[in-house]
Amino acid sequence: MTNSPPRPASPTPQPVVGEQARLWNGPSGHTWVDMQPTLDHLFRPFEALLVEAAAGAQRVLDVGCGTGATTLAVSRSQEAGGRSTGIDISQPMVATARARAEREGAANASFVCADVQAHAFEPGVFDMLVSRFGVMFFDDPVRAFSNLRHAAADRATMKFIAWRSAAENPFMTTAERAAAPLLDLPARQPGAPGQFAFADKDRVRGILRDSGWQDIDIAPVDVPCTLPEKDLLGYLSRLGPVGLKLRDADERTRAKVIDVVRAAFEPFVFGDEVRLVAACWSIGARAGGGV
Repeated sequence: MTNSPPRPASPTPQPVVGEQARLWNGPSGHTWVDMQPTLDHLFRPFEALLVEAAAGAQRVLDVGCGTGATTLAVSRSQEAGGRSTGIDISQPMVATARARAEREGAANASFVCADVQAHAFEPGVFDMLVSRFGVMFFDDPVRAFSNLRHAAADRATMKFIAWRSAAENPFMTTAERAAAPLLDLPARQPGAPGQFAFADKDRVRGILRDSGWQDIDIAPVDVPCTLPEKDLLGYLSRLGPVGLKLRDADERTRAKVIDVVRAAFEPFVFGDEVRLVAACWSIGARAGGGV
């Protein structure tokens, strides 16, 4: 009889506090829940890359799991006895992920709502860590990745996807560029927690090295992604800096901004489909130790 790997323990999560917790447990988190089908469709190619990277792993941690798409995709691919755990700071997104797992009958998938920087992980539990755009929001990334190293078994592997620069991702900044004359949008601060926090690969390499990871490999990947055209209006009006600002805008301003921004996306629209190329980093590392 084959012994199954131990199920990762789930100690009581630490309270989530700070700006990112406020954001992802507030408007941004609820919007991502509402937009889950659209976002899962958009980012499905990355889900496939991470499932491939996790092939054969028995104890997988999905960092910044959101509404659970990657965690569940990995869990479906695992052999008997394998387990996948998702962790995220957002209560509404984790609740959605748990509901999805229950609907699927995914008994080998579980979810924890906690701040990765402070969560009391059981040491040395996971043999694979993955993330699809979930690691760029830490206030203290060295602390977060040090804690993830604590949770990783010796010689465990990590693979995550992060955005390259805003300049290399024009689709992702089209809305704010078009809306800038109409809305008072905050300037993006290089390296600050957010979508493009890991644009500088040398900074990322330093973060991982300083937090105890080895064999760091950072490679550019350009991934074609699509979105149904019918979902574009919701995407541009609800997500990102423009979506946050439009929540409090008057109806006249809102209508004008949406018209201007929708027109700016026209170069990406091909019939009933929106097409873009996501310029990202595929980042791999290994936990030291072992033979």
